[in-house]
Amino acid sequence: MIETLISSKTRVKLLLKFFLNANATAYLRNLEEEFGESTNAIRLELNKFEEAQMLTSEPVGKKKIFKVNTSHPLFRDLHNIVLKYVGLDQIVEHVIRRLGNLEKVYLTGHFARGMDSEIIDLVFVGQIDKTYLAQLVEKAEGMIGRHIRYIAFTPEAFSTEKISENGTHPLLLWSSDKN
Repeated sequence: MIETLISSKTRVKLLLKFFLNANATAYLRNLEEEFGESTNAIRLELNKFEEAQMLTSEPVGKKKIFKVNTSHPLFRDLHNIVLKYVGLDQIVEHVIRRLGNLEKVYLTGHFARGMDSEIIDLVFVGQIDKTYLAQLVEKAEGMIGRHIRYIAFTPEAFSTEKISENGTHPLLLWSSDKN
């Protein structure tokens, strides 16, 4: 869907990288390895985003580290578009809101690192009926056209250290009001 509006695959990858997880940072060589594209194509797109003030950068040693500008007037809108592209808005609407005694939902895996994937990794924290969760997840998968891999923890058994991987912290996707 988004590829019909934005013809640059590199630009779409950068949108996912920075606008899905506002805490994501990256430098040019890191993005080259991650995207499997030339540094020139990535540099051109990074410069356009920086020129539009959608990304900020700061030098760290010899590297120029990029980060999304969350105070940009279009940040929230672009963030929501990326959530819709991935299908996370549908997951929130059709799974999370129907589970009842749920405290938190974290996004992990590729999407937490700002990378596109056919699999969405989620961690549910709460007192959850796992049979009902499996039914809801199956319905959501059909709606978004992606596979959802999930794990459920009780609040007592959960810690973010258990779900952190490769130095990537989980992205809090949803939280109940009682926390």
